[in-house]
Amino acid sequence: MTKKPIDEVRTRVPLPLPVPDGASWRSAGRGAAGAWCRVDSPNHDARPEGETVRLVVIHAISLPPDEFGGPGVEQLFTNTLDPAAHPYYAAIHGLRVSAHYFIRRDGGLIEFVDPDRRAWHAGVSCWEGRECCNDFSVGIELEGCDTRSFEPAQYRRLADLLRMLCRRYPVEGVVGHSDIAPGRKTDPGPCFDWAALARALGRRI
Repeated sequence: MTKKPIDEVRTRVPLPLPVPDGASWRSAGRGAAGAWCRVDSPNHDARPEGETVRLVVIHAISLPPDEFGGPGVEQLFTNTLDPAAHPYYAAIHGLRVSAHYFIRRDGGLIEFVDPDRRAWHAGVSCWEGRECCNDFSVGIELEGCDTRSFEPAQYRRLADLLRMLCRRYPVEGVVGHSDIAPGRKTDPGPCFDWAALARALGRRI
């Protein structure tokens, strides 16, 4: 899909999504690839009264940059990152951010914030004329960077998670962080294959 200016990207994936009969919420976290676990982040608060999830934002992250498999992301989201552990960490020490979910390269899934709560993932952002996307979105971080392709296991896990989110909430859009914060953010980046995600969901784009 061609990059569009802010407020012109409603969704990168055709909605609504089909959800298999008998699918359960936690089944999104179980399967052959990876494992599911909960690690509580302190970086969240209540959504505004009457607000619910209408948007899913896809991010990409690796800590240290361009390195995979370490504890850096989990430490960042739990405020335990050691600024002396890597030169890059000093620049982000004290940052208070989170996402609802993090999908590792093997498809392993970590839930940091209950999706009923507001995680701090989007920053200054706008979608469909609405600012403060944290208020009405779920943030999903994929372990990745701008220069390496994402893994098939990540697309499968992301597809399962999106199906469950769409079953639980009135989701209207699935977009990248760069779609709601253009010029400020680039993730999930040029190596994220939206068509591959659509195929994992049984859809076409």
